[in-house]
Amino acid sequence: MPVDVWPGKSFPLGATVVKGGTNFCVYAKSAIALDLLLFDEPEAPQPNRIIPLDRQRHKTFHYWHVFVPGVGHGQVYAYRAYGADAPERGMRFDDSKVLLDPYARAVVGDELYSRKAASRPGDNTARSLRGVVVDTSLYDWEGDTAPCIPYSRTVIYEMHVGGFTAHPNSGLEEDLRGTYAGAIAKIPYLKSLGITAVELLPVHHFDEQDAPPGVSNYWGYSTVAFFAPHRGYSFRRDPIGPVDEFRDMVKAFHRAGIEVILDVVFNHTAEGDKNGPTLSFRGLDNETYYILDPEDSAEYANYTGCGNTVKANHPVMGRTILDSLRYWVTEMHVDGFRFDLASVLSRDIFGQPPEAPVPVLWDIESAPTLAGTKLIVEAWDAAGLYQVGRFVNYGDWYAEWNGPFRDDVRRFVKGDRGTVGSLASRILGSPDIYTASDRDSNRSIHFITCHDGFTLNDLVSYDRKHNDANGEDNRDGTDANHSWNCGVEGPSTNPEIEQLRLQQMKNLMLLLLMSQGTPMLSMGDEVRRTQYGNNNAYCQNNELSWFDWDLVSKHRDFLAFTQKAIALTQSLELFQQERPLSIGTKSEHPYLQWHGIDLDAPDWHDSSHTLAFELGHPERGEYLYVALNAYWKPLKFQIPPLTGDRRWHRIIDTALSSPNDFMDYRRAPVVDDNAYEVEARSAIVLVIKPT
Repeated sequence: MPVDVWPGKSFPLGATVVKGGTNFCVYAKSAIALDLLLFDEPEAPQPNRIIPLDRQRHKTFHYWHVFVPGVGHGQVYAYRAYGADAPERGMRFDDSKVLLDPYARAVVGDELYSRKAASRPGDNTARSLRGVVVDTSLYDWEGDTAPCIPYSRTVIYEMHVGGFTAHPNSGLEEDLRGTYAGAIAKIPYLKSLGITAVELLPVHHFDEQDAPPGVSNYWGYSTVAFFAPHRGYSFRRDPIGPVDEFRDMVKAFHRAGIEVILDVVFNHTAEGDKNGPTLSFRGLDNETYYILDPEDSAEYANYTGCGNTVKANHPVMGRTILDSLRYWVTEMHVDGFRFDLASVLSRDIFGQPPEAPVPVLWDIESAPTLAGTKLIVEAWDAAGLYQVGRFVNYGDWYAEWNGPFRDDVRRFVKGDRGTVGSLASRILGSPDIYTASDRDSNRSIHFITCHDGFTLNDLVSYDRKHNDANGEDNRDGTDANHSWNCGVEGPSTNPEIEQLRLQQMKNLMLLLLMSQGTPMLSMGDEVRRTQYGNNNAYCQNNELSWFDWDLVSKHRDFLAFTQKAIALTQSLELFQQERPLSIGTKSEHPYLQWHGIDLDAPDWHDSSHTLAFELGHPERGEYLYVALNAYWKPLKFQIPPLTGDRRWHRIIDTALSSPNDFMDYRRAPVVDDNAYEVEARSAIVLVIKPT
């Protein structure tokens, strides 16, 4: 054993800088030996120092540890683990592979990294990823505080850090495009849009090479390190650069009053199936970190569609997940998380969905560090476990992506039969799904589109997916799009089709923002970003997926409509309610009253394509009337009568062109008739002007 190292401690996990050096600790239950590798440069082909760990002095229970004097902030390191290569027993040790610390706070080596070298037999040291020792106490947060915006006042913008500013027309210098720093530069645009939170597609360091030949993993759902910000989004190339640049971004967003929510992928890792690379977890303790096939331990259970499934409810993996969440809140100051394929987290260590809530979900919800954060789940997985409603109904802190909202709103606006009843439930915040009597209706996250699927523009421009560029013969991506091309597949110069598409997008945006719940917009929808019919652009790191900044001026009218709709709903207490509205009776409490073409006569039949409703908040003097006509002909809607000198004013008519489609209170025309003709496939909003 080297004389200049000490035994160290079994806590905390990872590389921890203390006075005089760094303590290294890693979990590797079944390993028979372990080496700590120290590199003098991030891309060094070989370690400059190898420290063998002695089982007697450097192992406590299942934890290997060592204290190395003189080593500190910025040191590059990795591990090599020795043990049985016995897949039939669930063990896949390979001492020819360099392993990343699961708790690494930063990752380097990406410029020389080879996924192939990590997947095939032989030493991969020169082409490996490595961790970096990070002393988080050295960063100056300058008094940063979280905005702490309640769900009731939240408008989420789902954003890809790289794609947001990667386009050459972003107006940024080349080295800033597609970076955390680039996102800072575009904060004024986000503020002008009116959103209050950005939900970032995965920023945990991921494997860009986990994709078919000729393309790259763009979305980032291929995690390598749960504690490290992705280096590819940093313009700084020093080992600590991405950590500090990410924190600069969070600090800047907070100064602008915008929260930062991370899309986190705790359901699988980049190591894939049995033919995948050995990068970290697999080489340290395969059977602890992954659910294996109960009938063949050489195979991985695949509830994610990505080759493997994390064993989230094993105490060690569960602790890793919780420690990661705590770290991003305490040291990186993020405000919340969206859990990808969260139903995987409800599966037990054998992959089965038990009746009782499982430990990791309770641990997350009850963690005091996370008490003030937003915890948003995608309540399904790729193996058919669909749990929309369960997380909110049985938990106190969780919110959910409301998939039925997306589908039912799309189907109604498209003109499908049998949609009016479901639409009404979605407008109310889905009381048929979220049944708890004391529910907060804003825990339902409403969205029409997201990264996965058609953009808003493509939803009204394509009947079917066009994913040929992905190299999978158009087999990938869902066929259940509930889309309609308005008469022509793809781009059109026909002004009537273009007008109808714009009208349909305004209808969709209006329903998103006029419903009781927390709205989420997808990056670029407000300027009609298109992927030309590709509904699974996970591997398209190019202009197909990037935000095209020329669209800001090209589609300024729809951008203005979106900005005004957000501003309107953000200004009204009617859309900030934390409890369900009273239904059917006008009272001193906020209420909703259903109508149809005729007052007090909503048409719930399958053949119906219309719905109207009246919203009132008497205490605040807020009153709205909304009429939705998804029929292909104009229809006259009766308007609720008013007493005294009060008048209805039309502020929105999606059939009109800008700026008449959305009028401010001062210019909104009076509606004196007792009925309003709502054009085919359009919607209106009337208001009583505030006194």
